[in-house]
Amino acid sequence: MSIIIRDLCKRFDGKTVLDHFSWEVNGPVVLMGPSGCGKTTLLRILMGLETPDSGTVSGVGHIAAVFQEDRLCPQLTAGSNLVLAGHGLTLRQAETELRALGFAESDLALPAGKLSGGQKRRAALLRALLCQDADTLFMDEPFTGMDAELVAQAAAVTVRLTGNRPAVLVTHDETAARLLGWPVRKFMES
Repeated sequence: MSIIIRDLCKRFDGKTVLDHFSWEVNGPVVLMGPSGCGKTTLLRILMGLETPDSGTVSGVGHIAAVFQEDRLCPQLTAGSNLVLAGHGLTLRQAETELRALGFAESDLALPAGKLSGGQKRRAALLRALLCQDADTLFMDEPFTGMDAELVAQAAAVTVRLTGNRPAVLVTHDETAARLLGWPVRKFMES
């Protein structure tokens, strides 16, 4: 499966954010560029949350996403949040993956609303990665709030769970991009 982006244009308040942008995504890729250059706008268009002014997107299929905001159900545990989106994922599988990203047993019993920002970020990342019916993954700054050791662990888990699915991961972190080992697309202002 490939995502095919053809001739996308998007303007906000007279400013061109995407100017006849075309790209084909055949597997996992890192998208890097300066703040404000349109990376998040592109992800939002790919997810169907924004409408381009012109151009087409095809081949996206069913998606799972990590947004800049974690968007967890605060009353559920991290494991239950993963199961909710996992479509066939068991609580045991979810908690195994959470432990792999540094969750202690006591953390697994807490409602997501009581977790630290870094724990919420890791849970949100796993929720998308473990969505078993997702054809495509979109991740917007998924390693924000993680220290270097957790970024290394999260990058390894991201590579393992993404497999060969088309995925676009936006990051400013060159170390994280290198740890992923995926092709990097530099995204510059239009």
